[in-house]
Amino acid sequence: MSRRVSKAKEDEHIIIRRYKPGDNMPCRVLWTDLTAWHRHIYGDPSIGGKNPGRYFDRHLKKVGRKYVWVAVVEGRIVGLAGMILGEHEAELEPLVVSERYRGRGIGRSLVETVIRAARREGAHSLTVSPVARNVRAVRFFHELGFDTLGHIGMFNDFTPTSRQKWKSGMRIADRDFRF
Repeated sequence: MSRRVSKAKEDEHIIIRRYKPGDNMPCRVLWTDLTAWHRHIYGDPSIGGKNPGRYFDRHLKKVGRKYVWVAVVEGRIVGLAGMILGEHEAELEPLVVSERYRGRGIGRSLVETVIRAARREGAHSLTVSPVARNVRAVRFFHELGFDTLGHIGMFNDFTPTSRQKWKSGMRIADRDFRF
């Protein structure tokens, strides 16, 4: 199933369709782009290891290709979204759009595709877990209706304080947190 989403530019059609086996390499590149963004916002070049594209292969093996969609512009894969389906819930993982194609509604269209699929599969909820420092992603998902906090991942970093790279400034439940 594929569908035309919008015209971002004159003669530029955005298609959202299911993942096909031939999509592996472009999707690995998108996964690597997402990893690079996480490395940047956390200032940690070790995130994702030496070959982050392999993690896409692991993800695909775990969830299967039925719940993976790609965004295609002029024959080029520029976005990727996946859904992990549980018994009564679903998780949106991953979501990435090539930096050059951001701001054209591609991410929104991918998320809307996953929302429809989750509802169609009978999920009671759809969860997304952007990293805490990805403020743009938090705002983006909030605009799309993700406005309920279910779980908050908290941890105690045992790395010496002088080597920690956390930022201050997040306040939840009347408490200050680093992120």
